[in-house]
Amino acid sequence: MRDAVAEHVFPGAVLRASINGQCVYEEAFGAMDDSKGSVVKPTTVFDLASLTKPLATAPAMMLLMQEGKLDLASDLSSLIPGCAWGEKGMVTVGQLLCHTSGLGDYQPYYRILMEYSPDERKMKLKELLIKEPLIDPPGSFVRYSDIGYMILAWVVEYLAGMPLSVFVEKKVFAPLGIDDLFYIRMDESRDRKRDIAPTEHCPWRKKLIRGEVHDDNAWAMGGEGGHAGLFGTAAGIDSLLWQYLKKDRAETNPTIFDPKVLGLFLKEWNHTRRTPGFDMPSHEGSSSGRYFPRNSVGHLGFTGTSFWMDPEKNLTMILLSNRVYPSRENVRIKSFRPLVHDALMEHLDVSRL
Repeated sequence: MRDAVAEHVFPGAVLRASINGQCVYEEAFGAMDDSKGSVVKPTTVFDLASLTKPLATAPAMMLLMQEGKLDLASDLSSLIPGCAWGEKGMVTVGQLLCHTSGLGDYQPYYRILMEYSPDERKMKLKELLIKEPLIDPPGSFVRYSDIGYMILAWVVEYLAGMPLSVFVEKKVFAPLGIDDLFYIRMDESRDRKRDIAPTEHCPWRKKLIRGEVHDDNAWAMGGEGGHAGLFGTAAGIDSLLWQYLKKDRAETNPTIFDPKVLGLFLKEWNHTRRTPGFDMPSHEGSSSGRYFPRNSVGHLGFTGTSFWMDPEKNLTMILLSNRVYPSRENVRIKSFRPLVHDALMEHLDVSRL
């Protein structure tokens, strides 16, 4: 980790591991930026980027499933009726969660949305999502898609009667006592001067991004989305990951998630090396390194964040960094992630657990 700071993999980061819900390693390294006094601490808050998918959107879908409002086979035409979905109407919740919906990966919607007032953008985004074409037949191909998770955020809002950000704060984070996972909405008064790591010198916002979401589409939507927008600490993430690992122990160690639903969300989907909301170690060259078994689940975030869970050893490993500071062109973290995961696994001597 010190070498990574010295070699500019990232300016600073937090590395944490827990076993059976108990932290066994946590250390902070480096600085948040190039100014004096910006040392990274274990309590430093990071923009979690796409960790929003498994830490906000996925648990929201779990709770809606538990309430009987949907299942993985529910399609868009039945969940949000009255829209001209066309061929997308047959796309299911499971396909959206597992990136097999047939949708493309990304669209710079923010360029269009910024032409509208903040109050008009939500409706405009819905129009754009309805018009978005499929690139592949649903279920035929894995194509990582932010667009699919934007649609899932709409599904949550429609079924729950409140935005995704409000739903997960009220129904997930608050009941579990997790204070250090949250959205920073642009219209709220949350203190943005707390210990938040900056991300990038944005060329079109003309400033250093700090205390507001890095993702452009989420930013245009006021700071929230199903694909990005969540902020948090390593400890906050770990608290939620432990809830996921309780699926076989829920009777003696209760969680808000039904064990059967958790089992569905942590099980591989149709040989895709993905589960609903999560990634799994790839056959070769996985970012998880050499020691996480094939039934592990995790996720990566564009800003330099990631986590992995080993359900056999009840082990979680979290790496939070702001590798996009000062520019997203720095991609050294790709080769670094498996190295640090292996090193920490060897340090913990997990083969003896």
